[in-house]
Amino acid sequence: MNKVFLAVLLATALAAIEGTIVATAIPSITADLSGVELISWIYSAYLLASAIATILFGKLADIFGRKKMIIIGIGIFVTGSLLAGVSQSMVQLIIFRAIQGIGAGSILPITLTIVGELFPTEKARAKGQGYISMIWGVAGVIGPLLGGYLVDQLSWHYIFLLNVPFGLSALFLIARYYDEKVHKKKHHIDYLGAVIFSITVVTFLLSIIKGSNTGIWGSNEQIAYYAISLIGLFLFIRVELRAKEPIIPLTLFKNRRLMTVNGLTFMMMSITISVSVYIPIYGQSILGNSATQAGLLIAPLTVMWTVSSVLVGTLVGRFSNKVIIQAGTLLLVIGTTMLAFLTTDSSYVYVGISTAVLGAGMGLIAPLIILTVQAAAKPDEVGISIGLNSFTNTFSQSLGAAFFGVLFNIMTSQPLRDLDKGEIQLNGSFDHQLFTKAEMNDLLHIITSGVQVVYIGATVFALIAFLLATMLQKNKVRH
Repeated sequence: MNKVFLAVLLATALAAIEGTIVATAIPSITADLSGVELISWIYSAYLLASAIATILFGKLADIFGRKKMIIIGIGIFVTGSLLAGVSQSMVQLIIFRAIQGIGAGSILPITLTIVGELFPTEKARAKGQGYISMIWGVAGVIGPLLGGYLVDQLSWHYIFLLNVPFGLSALFLIARYYDEKVHKKKHHIDYLGAVIFSITVVTFLLSIIKGSNTGIWGSNEQIAYYAISLIGLFLFIRVELRAKEPIIPLTLFKNRRLMTVNGLTFMMMSITISVSVYIPIYGQSILGNSATQAGLLIAPLTVMWTVSSVLVGTLVGRFSNKVIIQAGTLLLVIGTTMLAFLTTDSSYVYVGISTAVLGAGMGLIAPLIILTVQAAAKPDEVGISIGLNSFTNTFSQSLGAAFFGVLFNIMTSQPLRDLDKGEIQLNGSFDHQLFTKAEMNDLLHIITSGVQVVYIGATVFALIAFLLATMLQKNKVRH
């Protein structure tokens, strides 16, 4: 295997696993560092930093070259991992997770761009992107399992320290074997645009994170966030229209093909977060699974995502990219519709088949999204175009989590309060002595109705994704 491609896969694996490996370590981290009220920021700091970095590094890679920026990005990620691994307080860990997020956010768009450069034909690129997509699918299963093992056998510190030797290996391979030809010319870096963009995105995502955590969307603090976000958006557009080399060229938004595929990305990744959040809730609350068993309900999704991602390489050339993506979105419609019919009596097998169908659809779509972006973008805007798509990926998960959270709360909050049994946890640890048999049945139906509405919403997203897939133009192969 090409040594540079091996390094790309390794770097991608580190960034992908880091997004899921923390979940099983949270109880140990809070027991060691205290600060339970700051738990959500272990995720949020990583997410916010990663979202901003995808855009900034995508643009910087267009200006200074992929090799230089990927080396810097992996270096930041390794540094953040090392510091997170030796954290002595929750505040330190949150700061170092943000540094990790900057590194991870830089890795995704640049590695995807490098894969496009490494393979000369569209069929070969499809196989390469399929492997990248497979890495993300496998990370969804391996991350929590590896995190649990390291916490049980060693300590939570090693879920971060493990990144250091592998990150350094990826750095060495890229520095030694990646030979990139950079066309040197004078550039005007859009510093003002970058600052305004960062402030605007952080503020808006903070409003989403705070709102989804508290369920309060109209507080004075939230209104201030909305106002700053709107003002920031207005200023950002003004600055970008005047900048010689804008951080996000607004002409990208006139590219119909790019906007269509970004819309498709938004829908698909929103559906993904709905599965990651609400299938484990259903497994624990309704099926009575342990946390590990409920997590394994998602395993069929990641397995089929992996299988169909690899399969894409053999399908490209036999079928148009548009037909393959349409087939994938049709599977999304089928999978989400099946989940919308979950009941209190649904079986483990039914849930597994539903998530497997979703995974098969996502595996067909994900590799071809990047190929479509690369084919639609101008040669000197490939990096920022992929960065914008990667930002959409992260951004959609934040908005999707908030949107589905609102749907779930609308269906469950008041009915759960009406039971008058205090705060009810959704991990299945119900005190059966507090509930009569009839009340327990009511409780299970309330939670199930919330999950059903979430997947009715997800089905709407899948239908929109299918419509967007029909709007895609046919393949335009760039040599």
